[in-house]
Amino acid sequence: MISQILTASVIGLDVYKILVEVDLNNSLPSVSIVGLPDTSISEAKERVRSAIKNSGFEFPNKKIVVNLAPANIKKMGSYYDLPIAIGILAKNGVINQNNFNDTAFVGELSLDGSLRAVNGVLPIAAGLISQGVKTLIVPYDNAKEAAIISGLNVIGAKNLVEIVNHFNTDSPSYTPITPTVIDINDYMKDNLNINGIFDFKDVKGQSKAKKAMEIAAAGAHNMLMSGPPGSGKTLLAKCFSSILPPLTFEESIELTKIYSISGLLNPNKPLITQRQFRSIHHTASAIGIIGGGTNPKPGEITLAHRGVLFLDEFVEFPRNVLEVLRQPLEDGKIIIARAKMRLEFPSDFILLAAMNPCPCGYLGDSEKKCTCSEFQIKQYRSKLSGPLLDRIDIVIDVPRLKIDELMANNTEQTETSEQIRARVIKARNIQLERYAGLGIYTNSELSPKLIKKYCTINSDSALLLKNAVQKFNLSARAYDRMLKLARTIADLEESENIQINHIAQAVQYRSAISQPE
Repeated sequence: MISQILTASVIGLDVYKILVEVDLNNSLPSVSIVGLPDTSISEAKERVRSAIKNSGFEFPNKKIVVNLAPANIKKMGSYYDLPIAIGILAKNGVINQNNFNDTAFVGELSLDGSLRAVNGVLPIAAGLISQGVKTLIVPYDNAKEAAIISGLNVIGAKNLVEIVNHFNTDSPSYTPITPTVIDINDYMKDNLNINGIFDFKDVKGQSKAKKAMEIAAAGAHNMLMSGPPGSGKTLLAKCFSSILPPLTFEESIELTKIYSISGLLNPNKPLITQRQFRSIHHTASAIGIIGGGTNPKPGEITLAHRGVLFLDEFVEFPRNVLEVLRQPLEDGKIIIARAKMRLEFPSDFILLAAMNPCPCGYLGDSEKKCTCSEFQIKQYRSKLSGPLLDRIDIVIDVPRLKIDELMANNTEQTETSEQIRARVIKARNIQLERYAGLGIYTNSELSPKLIKKYCTINSDSALLLKNAVQKFNLSARAYDRMLKLARTIADLEESENIQINHIAQAVQYRSAISQPE
C-alpha cells in the first residue's frame, strides 16, 4: 500500500491541493519524482535523503517513486521536501500514517533534518482550509503566519524528529506539539498608527498641494505633481502615506498573501497592517514594475496594492515602462500570460507621481528663467501619452516657496497629518458604508453603472461639466473620473449630494491635465 500525504501548490495567488504518493519497490536503490516538478523539487531527493539519515531514521535501500498528483499542475518551490520525507517515513513504518486525516504538510528541509521557512504559507493555509484540510504542519518560523487563518489547527515544527514524535501517539517518545494560536487584534492595533516618520506639519506652505493630497487619499485617486527642483514634491509624497486610512482586516489579509508569496514577510510580524508606500527608481524595468519572470512573481504595482506607488522623476522613466501602467490603473489588476500559465495579481494602488515641468526644471518659475527650447520641452513631455494622463485624476503645480514662507516658523499653526487623516478616515468610512456588499472600498473603484447610481448631479452641475468637457476636449473616461473625484470632495464635506462647487473643484484639478502637443 502506498503512502499518501497532502500538501499544496501555489501558482500566483491560487492554491491547489496536491497529493504526494510514495511507493517503495524491491529494485536498485534510487529516488524518482514525477508529476511535473520543477528543478527545485527534483533536487529535493538529495535534501530528503540527508535529512532523514541525519535525523536518526533509516533511509530505505529500495527504489522510491514519488508522484505529485494531479500531474497536470506545475509544481514549483521547496514546499514539497517535508511531505515527501513524511511519505517515505510513513511507507517505511517510522511514522503512523493513520493520524494524518485531513492533515497537510508544507516545508523545506535542511540536510540536518531541521525545517526552513517557505514562501506563500498564508495563501496555502487559506486555500487548504476551504478545501477541507483541518490541520497544517509548517516550519516553526511560518506558524504565526499560517495561524492568521481562523479555524485551522496549525502545528509549527522545528525538525523531522518533532513531527515523528508528534504523530506516534503509541510510542514512548510521543511528544505532542502545541498548536500555534495568535490574537489578530494585537496585530491590527498597529493599523491605527500613522504610517512613516514624515508629517505634513513639517511641510512649509503648499496648502493647495496638501488639500489635493487629502482628496487623493480620501478617494484613492491618482495624482501628478509638477514643479521646479526643491519645491517640496518628494517631501509631500513621503508625507502622503501618513494620511492614508488604516487597512480593513480583509485588505490586510489580501496584502499579506501578496507579501507572503513574495517572501517579504517578517516572521515575527506575519500580518501586514499598514498601507505600503513603494518608491521606484526610474531605471526600473517593466517586468520589475508589473511582475513576471520565469516563475512569475508580483511586481511593484502588486506590492503597492491598497497603498501607494510613487514614481519620482516621472518623465525620466522609459515610455514603454510607463505604458504598462495603463491597464492596471484601469482594471485594478494585472494579468500575466505565459505559454503554460495565466496568472492574475491584484494591483489596486494610488499612483503618485512627481516631475519637473521641463528638462532644466524651471519652466514657469517665478525666480529662475527656463533655458529650454520649445522642442526640448515637447520632447521631454512626449513620454507622457494621452491615454496615461487620462488615467490621472489630479494634476497640481507645486511652486517654489517664497523666502518668507521658507523661513517662517509657524508649525504650530500648520495642520498635522493626524488631523488630515481623521478627515480622510471619515470620508473613507462613508464610502465603506455606501458600497457595503458591492466588493469595492473607494470612489475610484466605481464602475460606469455605479457612477450613474451614486454620482448624480443637478442641472447646473451638469452644464458646468458639459462646458468643461467641450472646452478641454475631454474623453468619456475623463468625464467619469471627474464625477468620481467630485463624489470624493463631497464626501470630505459630508455632503450627501454632489454640488456645483464639488464639480468645479474636480474640473479645476482636471483642467491642468493636457496631452503633449
